[in-house]
Amino acid sequence: MSFTPAHDAVEPFPISVPDADLVDLRNRLAATRWPDRETVPDSRQGPRLDRIRDLCAHWATGYDWRRAERDINALGSFRTAIDGIDVHFLHVRSAEPHAVPLLLCHGWPGSILEFRRLAGPLTDPAAHGGDARDAFHVVIPSMPGFGFSGKPASTGWNTARIADAWITLMRRLGYGSFFAQGGDWGAAVVEQITRRAPESCLGAHFNLPLVFPTAQERNEATAEERQMIARAQHYQDRQSAYAREQATRPQTIGYSLADSPAGLAAWIYTLFQDVTDSGGDPETVLDRDDILDDVMLYWLPNAAASSARLYWEEDFGGAVPASQPNPVPAGFSIFPGEAVQASRRWLERRYESVLHYAQLDRGGHFAALEQPEVLTEEIRKTFRSLRSSRS
Repeated sequence: MSFTPAHDAVEPFPISVPDADLVDLRNRLAATRWPDRETVPDSRQGPRLDRIRDLCAHWATGYDWRRAERDINALGSFRTAIDGIDVHFLHVRSAEPHAVPLLLCHGWPGSILEFRRLAGPLTDPAAHGGDARDAFHVVIPSMPGFGFSGKPASTGWNTARIADAWITLMRRLGYGSFFAQGGDWGAAVVEQITRRAPESCLGAHFNLPLVFPTAQERNEATAEERQMIARAQHYQDRQSAYAREQATRPQTIGYSLADSPAGLAAWIYTLFQDVTDSGGDPETVLDRDDILDDVMLYWLPNAAASSARLYWEEDFGGAVPASQPNPVPAGFSIFPGEAVQASRRWLERRYESVLHYAQLDRGGHFAALEQPEVLTEEIRKTFRSLRSSRS
């Protein structure tokens, strides 16, 4: 799928993967050389052998990529060139006359397909049991190096530069002002957008709060805050090896992930295992095909190494944390399975206006996949009071 757009052009970009790529995938899966079994009766050493073998067997014989491809194309698949990179994005316009633009930002190992079940309720709320006054025009871009977006050929593509690209994208689509939502790296990109273009981004919603308690906040922590600190520390100590590898040697792991679909599936499945609200069994809260759809957005475009480099970019020369409170009104949804959580008082020290704060009963890091209805309503609640201020 080659693409050479004219300057500033936005063109339809339907996804159509060659059959040969799918045959190659099945052949590679059939030829997988498996490791020996783990030596513990749980997933402390990583996803268990039987679980990944079962997943890959389904991938090879029962999974239908064309279904995911149809979903992407039905939503509205487009591409445009920004800052020397071809950007692939979904653009779903609402028929409601008072709809407002909303940018949805994914992270790693997420993808644009995370948001497919939000697109309908957000753009056409009345058809999904909601209020037409809550309608949005939705824009969902794949970050450079992710999915079907282009891959950076040089350094410098950190979250600040991605934020500038998304600001350009929204303006190119005719949206002079907009709201933005993100989790994981998407939250970091949204944070950068609010800092770099507060006149354009009128409000933000986060399902992963970018809060890292200071020494004083740790000393003064309430019982609830101490639990949040302990949860984040457990993630850092026991579950973040993938992040350190990608932040220090993305090329090294890239060789393995580019060559072995089973290896890539296990690498990504680890995150679904560790940070969903599933007790370590992600297939109790997610459909197996949803997991594989996500893996395919890394396998088909060979994006494992190029996406991993975002960790390296932020680790070496990434944005310096802001010293002043964020001026853009923001809402926060704290899901119980998320590794990084924050109290309202921590957030109120970092944001001038906390419009909405909720601690939810269910859901984890992949909130758009785990609890799409809940996340949709959290986004609506955050931005309702800001609609009248949109220029």
